[in-house]
Amino acid sequence: MLIGFAAPVSGSWATPETIDRVATRAEELGYASLWTFQRLLSPPDGSWGETYRSVLDPVSTVAYLAARTSRVRLGIAVLNLPFFAPPLLAKQLGTLDVLSGGRVDAGVGIGWADEEYVAVGADRRARGRRADEYLPLLRRFWTDDVVEHDGEFYRVPPTTMAPRPVRAGGPPLLLGGTAEPALRRAGRLADGWVSSSRADLTELGASIGVVRAAAEDAGRDPAALRFVCRGVVRVGERDKPLTGSVEQIRGDFADLAGQGVTEVFVDLNFDPSIGSPDADPAESLRRAEDVLAGLAP
Repeated sequence: MLIGFAAPVSGSWATPETIDRVATRAEELGYASLWTFQRLLSPPDGSWGETYRSVLDPVSTVAYLAARTSRVRLGIAVLNLPFFAPPLLAKQLGTLDVLSGGRVDAGVGIGWADEEYVAVGADRRARGRRADEYLPLLRRFWTDDVVEHDGEFYRVPPTTMAPRPVRAGGPPLLLGGTAEPALRRAGRLADGWVSSSRADLTELGASIGVVRAAAEDAGRDPAALRFVCRGVVRVGERDKPLTGSVEQIRGDFADLAGQGVTEVFVDLNFDPSIGSPDADPAESLRRAEDVLAGLAP
């Protein structure tokens, strides 16, 4: 199973210097990937949690990571499709793929925060049907000589988009979501599935099974799909998977692989003592470097 690491994108340690240090060290230690996530806004009362109070934009951060690394894959888990017009997201992700030399993994989803939907002027109605139309259209901007589309939600006059991504067919699309329709959509239309930060890590196998079954029903090869687990890690007291000692966390990696997970990325941004705007950035980096070394592939 491939092991990745989440870049410092949330809280006080989300600085250029710290991102550079973590990315460089992760590449030196042989990690397979670096990851970011999207959060546009945060409620004033902090009810979404410490991690979401201060978050860097993931597209901009991946561009920075592309310039500071040479080997690791660069992932976003996830971008919310309704916040972008399809050609805008196709252009941004295609550009990242060019600038990174074909190293981008594009996690996408449909979002959950009402406040963000309202603020960007997106329509929550028929989100599933919108995603069904959006995903094939997104790929067409990376593959078709001329794109022309007149669908239920999106219309594109006959146009072209260049340059093409480095990777044939464009960056891999990994769909997020926990409801069965989202899981089945991943199996039908995406290159894989990425779990959420709130997923029950003892139940990922059931979700993976739904994705695989949907792929098979659609005439696709389930074995070709990727299954990425966001590993919300906390070293210290053990109370659930991916918490406790480094040895216990390594054992959890094996359990995840047994459930069908093909990749896991270690995410310390969700530890409030690291990913909070009030955390000591120097201490956050020190702890992160210990985890980087301890869980290195």
